[in-house]
Amino acid sequence: MNTTDKLNQLAELNAQKDLLRLKKQELIDSVLTAEIKSQIAGIDAEFEPQLEAINSKDSELRKEIKSEILEHGETVKGAKFQAIWMKGRTKWNDAGLMNYLSVHPEIAYLRTTGKPSVSIRKVK
Repeated sequence: MNTTDKLNQLAELNAQKDLLRLKKQELIDSVLTAEIKSQIAGIDAEFEPQLEAINSKDSELRKEIKSEILEHGETVKGAKFQAIWMKGRTKWNDAGLMNYLSVHPEIAYLRTTGKPSVSIRKVK
């Protein structure tokens, strides 16, 4: 089996998971009466403002933490979370440097290439 076939098999497995989740939810919905569904909607409505307030506070706190970490330039570790400071990445114009290298081969030792990596993502 080639890699394309394996990627397609992975997509099929994900589709099967999604279908199972939908079937499970359909069965759950089929045993819930209109009264129970109404009660669940009421519970959701009761908790939604609290969740929105917590999400808003979470977002604001994350912004503050990031701002402080950027200002001080060092990682800070809490009991359950840590804010990791990372220095800015240096970028070079590889095409320009390769052109320079063709004229100045003595600098070839300065260039290294890292190992490749793989990330599996959904096709958009």
